[in-house]
This record gives sequence, C-alpha cells and structure tokens, in this order.
Amino acid sequence: MPFRSILFKNAEDSTRLITEPPACFVDLNLDQIIQAITAGRSEYNLKPFFYTPLRDTATIQYRQEIAQDIARETVLAIIKSFTEQMVITRRYLALVDKLDFRRHKEGWFLEAALVYCAAISDLAQRLAQVELKSQGLIAFREYLTHYASSADFKLLQADTQKLKSELSTVTYCVLIKGLTVKVRKYEDEVDYSADVEQTFEKFKQGAVKDYRTHLAIGSGMNYVEAQILDCVARLYPEIFASLNAFCAHHSRFLDETIRVFDREIQFYVAYREYIAPLEQHGLRFCYPEVSRRRKEVYDWAGFDIALAHKCVAEAARVVCNDFYLNDPERIIVVSGPNQGGKTTFARAFGQMHYLASLGCPVPGQEARLYLFDQIFTHFEQEEDIRNLRGKLQDDLVRIHAILDRATPDSIIIMNEIFTSTTLSDAVFLSKEIMERIARLDALCVCVTFIDELASFSEKTVSMVSTVVPENPALRTFKIVRRPADGLAYALSIAEKYRLTYGWVKERIRP
Repeated sequence: MPFRSILFKNAEDSTRLITEPPACFVDLNLDQIIQAITAGRSEYNLKPFFYTPLRDTATIQYRQEIAQDIARETVLAIIKSFTEQMVITRRYLALVDKLDFRRHKEGWFLEAALVYCAAISDLAQRLAQVELKSQGLIAFREYLTHYASSADFKLLQADTQKLKSELSTVTYCVLIKGLTVKVRKYEDEVDYSADVEQTFEKFKQGAVKDYRTHLAIGSGMNYVEAQILDCVARLYPEIFASLNAFCAHHSRFLDETIRVFDREIQFYVAYREYIAPLEQHGLRFCYPEVSRRRKEVYDWAGFDIALAHKCVAEAARVVCNDFYLNDPERIIVVSGPNQGGKTTFARAFGQMHYLASLGCPVPGQEARLYLFDQIFTHFEQEEDIRNLRGKLQDDLVRIHAILDRATPDSIIIMNEIFTSTTLSDAVFLSKEIMERIARLDALCVCVTFIDELASFSEKTVSMVSTVVPENPALRTFKIVRRPADGLAYALSIAEKYRLTYGWVKERIRP
C-alpha cells in the first residue's frame, strides 16, 4: 500500500482534526491524561490528534498494529533516535530564520542539511534490519527506502558532504593591531604555543592550577565577526559561491512526507512513554477489540489511568476492576458507600472507550469496547449564580440537553445526579431518565445512591462498591457485579455519624 500517514489510513481524514477538547474531558480526567502525554512536545501540536476520536474500525486497527510495533524496544529506539535528529534539524532551520548575517545563515543551513541527511540514512538502514508487522510502518519503510535512493536525496547528500569537506580546508589568520583587523590566508606559520609550554615546563612544581580560559561556543555572531567572515569569503570565493548556490538550490530540502511522519509518530511515542511507568509497576494494558455493532462490552482488570499515575508516583496501591455487559444489558448502575471508588469506576469506563477510539492500548488484560459517536457526561457541579438556576433545575437542563443529542451509538456517564432533591423526587426523575436511555439502547454507567435503579429493567446491571466485612468504614475500592442492598452504605454512614447500635447504646447508658 502507498504510504500517506502513520495515523490515518485515509489521508483525507488528517484534515478533519478537532482543535478543542471534547466536553467530556474534564469529567473523565482525560484533560489531565492528554496534558501529561503531550507535555514537553508542544512543537508537534499533538493535542488535536488526541481530541479527534475515530469512527472507522479499520483505522483503529491500523493504529493498534503500529502501536504494537513501536512497543518493541528495538523499534522504539530507532524511532526515537530519528526524532532526536529531526529536533536538531528543525532547531538549526529555526536558527537560520533568526540570524542577521547571510553567510552565517548559510553555514547553519548546511549544518541542518547534514543532520537531516544523516537522520534519513540512519533511519532507512536501521528500519531495514528489523521485522515490522504493521501495514503503516511497512508502507513508510518502503517510502523511506525509495526516498533515500532517489536522485534528489542523493544529490542533497552529495552536495552537503562535498561542501562540508571543502569548508574544512578553509584556513586563515586574523591580524589585529589597534582598531585595525586584517584577514589573510594561513601560510603555515609556526604555532608558538607548543614552544611556550615546553619552555615553562621546567618551572612546574607539583600540581598546578590551570589558568587557561575555555571560550564559549555560541550560535550568534556580532558585526566584527561577520565582517571577518566576509573577508574569508573573499579569500575563498569559489567555496563560498558553492555554499550560496547550495542554499538556493536546496532551500526546501525537508521532504513533506518525512516532516508529517516525524510529527505523527510522536502520537505513539508519547503515549508509550506515558504508560511505561504503569507497566513497570505491573499494571496491564491491552489492545481491545473495537466494534461499531456489538454492545456486549467488557474489560478485565481495568483502572482509571489518571488516578493510577498518581498512585504509582506516591507508591500507593492501584485497584483494578472488571466489568462486562451481555445482551440485552446496556446500563451499569453503580451503588454503594461514598468514597468507595464508584466515580473512579465510571471515569475508567469512559477513559477506556475514548482511548480505544484513538487506537491506543487501554488499561486491562483483555477488552472488547464499543465505538461510540459521542461520550456524554453528567457529573455534579457547583451552582453557578450567573445562570440564575437552582441545582435541581441545572441538573434537569443539563441532562435534557444530553438526551436530546444522544443517539443509540452514544455513551452516557452519569454521576450521582439529583442529590439536591427529596428521595421520592430523585427516584421519579431518575427512572424517567433511565427509561429514555433504555429506549435509546445507548451504553450507560449510572453512579447513584438510589438502589431501586439497579433492578430497573433487563437492560440494567447492578454493580456495588464494597467495604471490608469486618470494618464497613474501610473501603476496598473493588466494584463487583451483584444486587444492590444498601446495607454496606447504610452501615458505613451510621458508623461515620456514630449511630450504630453500639454507639447509640453507649450514649444512652446512665
């Protein structure tokens, strides 16, 4: 297959990038994840790639294959070496635009071309020696091999090497007397520094301090240095004329396909570096089966990737959870005590589906996930006095907007809504919403304090956050699939407020 893009199987898809984060990012902590992934790579502008989920399973598989190739240390090392050389190339080219003097610009332009040629040759040679399995990288290798052997690149390579060799023969002397500076060719004058060192060697006694000053090497050039360089150019007119002609002829030596590859490959490298500490900690990632038709989704040993990073950094334990939905199940209702991991579970569900839609490996040992059109989230928010709405009204307005826009291909994640009203009203409103979602046949996770929702219909599945049986005040953060009974929640609340039988008996004791 001809190579077009390492991210998009259809090249035209690369023109449809989304430049703003989806609305669900903050609720799912995806904003933190993408910020961490792209940190230190602002020059590549990677965020639009992470803001644009795919709707094509073929492209998702295309990316998964590439990601699996890059996960191998040998391939990753080759890619990283190439991108490091390209960073230097771009840095030199950016420097050319900032410099003031023509000959100085030409010198750095030649250096950029030298690094670029070395990067291309090295990449082509090393990629030819490794086994690749992905269509994308195999197609790129074929393109690279053709490009590296093309007449244009061979000419660029030959011209840079010839010029570098010729410039290495340039030698000259600078004679300074007062304010007068003269430049002439070097005429094999004697280097007296060796004679001076030999003369004073006999006076050395024991360890001595080195008073020599090391001159800093900078990229800048002042007016005096520029005039000296102009004088040198007049001493070697043919060589500097060749340098000028080289810059004119190869002014756009950077191949566009190579430039795009250098940017797009960072998508894989950045994500790989982000999950590496978690894998080293023993957490598993997998390449999920992604379907646009089957809603029987599952993930074994999944976790909230943003929270996992914090836990690993603090040497804390990361709790993994499973979930699965069998037909006709569509809605997971999560209940149980507060601070028991329910919201984290809901976030993880959304994160996994979103990352899977990018073609990235997701947390878990094995997974099958659904390719959505949109992820809608409804998490509790503080009242905003500017909209002149109470909390209940705001909840209703927001959920109404979601239900108006959601389709059967959407994923809806709701986290403890209607906490500001009475229980009877919360039950009534929640059942109305559940009915709408069930008719829509959309996938949904609903975190709630209302146990009645867990058995709402055949489309609902009950999952409960558990506590330590011997001490209900301690959370396990495990979310298990079982009927909701509210006992653990009630007991933990009673314990928190000292309302258990033991505490009450203690209080009324005479």
